[in-house]
Amino acid sequence: MKVFIAEDDPIIVEGLTIALTQEGGEVTSVGTMEKALEIIKSGVDFDICLLDVMFPDGDGYQICKAIRERSEVPILFLTACDDEVHTILALEQGADDYVNKPFRIRELTARMKAILRRTGARTGEKATQNPDLITVGRNEVNVMTGKVFRGGEEIFLSAVEYRLLLTFVRSRGQLLTRQQILNDMWDAAGDFVNDNTLTVYVKRLRNKLEVDGEEPLIQTVRGIGYRMT
Repeated sequence: MKVFIAEDDPIIVEGLTIALTQEGGEVTSVGTMEKALEIIKSGVDFDICLLDVMFPDGDGYQICKAIRERSEVPILFLTACDDEVHTILALEQGADDYVNKPFRIRELTARMKAILRRTGARTGEKATQNPDLITVGRNEVNVMTGKVFRGGEEIFLSAVEYRLLLTFVRSRGQLLTRQQILNDMWDAAGDFVNDNTLTVYVKRLRNKLEVDGEEPLIQTVRGIGYRMT
């Protein structure tokens, strides 16, 4: 697996390089936007790209855009910006997924493998998935339109349900405490989802997204919170 890392923190780069190399990966890393753009323009092929958001000379969104102009290679953002605006911007630029810093190496490599499976990307092949679509079980979330589909049919979510879905998708694979979710559920108009109604909204979201007989998409961790698989 050929991995391209654009990250200006040398400690993160060193840790990722060691971990990915031990798993048989071939890593190319840069620490500035300028260097990243040079690599991209050179036409080197990679199986997956890991991009930081902020650089001394620019941002990862510009790198992502440059990659998407040439390739459908999977892109995963490494971001310390955990608000919805940055998340949506990353996805709109063509990212396939994102991991919030600090992160565990095992979690990151698992997310990378999941992206490669989801996009069908292998060495020497290009992914064909629409970068505006995020797969959640048998459902597809279109971040450009804010709509959710299963089998071509739209699943209607309320504004609060969709916001809750984005919260889970943004931290996919991570355990979210109920308080973390509640903090993220403040509405722009000032409406607040309390602890009791959160349980109701999670149940509604499950009923709309999950398929009977299959592994739950939203797992309950008793006494703590939830995790989206």
